[in-house]
Amino acid sequence: MTAPHAAIDPTLPVLQPLTDAAADKNYLSAAPENVLWGRLPCAADHAVREIASGDTLTIDTVSHEGMLEDQGKDPLAYFTGHGVPAPAVLTDAIAIAAALSRDLEHDGPHVVTGPIHVTGAVPGDLLRITVLRLDPRVPYGVISNRHGKGALAGELPRDPGNVSVFTPVAQRPTGLVGVLPVHEGGPALVEFPLAPFLGTMGVAVAGPQRAHSVPPGAHGGNIDIKLLTEGATLYLPVQVPGALAYVGDPHFAQGDGEVALTALEASLRATLRFDVVPRAVALAEFGEVLGPLIRTPEFLVPTGLDPDLDVAMRNCVRAAVALIGARWGLDEHLAYAYLSAATDFDISQVVDIVCGVHARIREADFARVERPLLPGPGKEGA
Repeated sequence: MTAPHAAIDPTLPVLQPLTDAAADKNYLSAAPENVLWGRLPCAADHAVREIASGDTLTIDTVSHEGMLEDQGKDPLAYFTGHGVPAPAVLTDAIAIAAALSRDLEHDGPHVVTGPIHVTGAVPGDLLRITVLRLDPRVPYGVISNRHGKGALAGELPRDPGNVSVFTPVAQRPTGLVGVLPVHEGGPALVEFPLAPFLGTMGVAVAGPQRAHSVPPGAHGGNIDIKLLTEGATLYLPVQVPGALAYVGDPHFAQGDGEVALTALEASLRATLRFDVVPRAVALAEFGEVLGPLIRTPEFLVPTGLDPDLDVAMRNCVRAAVALIGARWGLDEHLAYAYLSAATDFDISQVVDIVCGVHARIREADFARVERPLLPGPGKEGA
């Protein structure tokens, strides 16, 4: 099923792969040899790049939308069919679709760039990934609803085919917006602001078996938390030496819940800093971190994951109680009371097999609480 679409803005940039990529140690392309499609790295995978703790890397990511089999597995044909000029279709997306395949029954849809070996990371540490910059690579994206998927699986889509809504991007005085035409050829438009983030940020799982790209877990992966915009930080418990980090599933915008199955999926160029947080420092700062933990300029954001949304919610509350106790020393009953009075628990997404809930704990609320010193001389905070 197709939806009405509008022309893309020719004044907005298209970020094709950098031509001097092989010579630039601070850039990682999304060439077929640097990505996985449908699976996430494991301990048996070889890194495509090795960096030191504290290094910054600019990474190209590619959206799977426009590449998938139900869209023809031909991004050039798919996007030019929606009015995109051929030079505005990403050449790395074309190359990946031509060179790689996935098992439709057993693999996920996502393309991830990596893995990246971070020197010195060992199990027990945290890997801190700071989002420094996110640049849209194209002035358009896609929002999809597929049969058997989404919050209303079995109800939508109504027609036999899947729904992929081509969504151009436009520049407005307030910033970039996504544009949904209401009627074919008509003037009515729905516009919403862009807030780019990477839906997938993770570390490799232990063992020789690559994880499916859809369900998130302790390794991170497809957590789809829209707070991971520029300036935010993600902490992940390292599971294998070197962490073997990866990123992908780029979004231009998403509502909490991501109810239709995807949000506005579109390719991003991400500049990220990777830091190893030693276990002793991590314990002093946050206690035992068992899954993804996010920090924004305002909030500490623990997460809860489970196929059952109710269980995911309870897991998130437990993680939040434990975090407040470890970081600020509050007794359990006081932490629980604070969360009930002052913290929002948001549904990250309900469409990725494993549901996600995240809590927004305002750090400013604890400004008058004296924290214990970090262990050891010269240790930096996390």
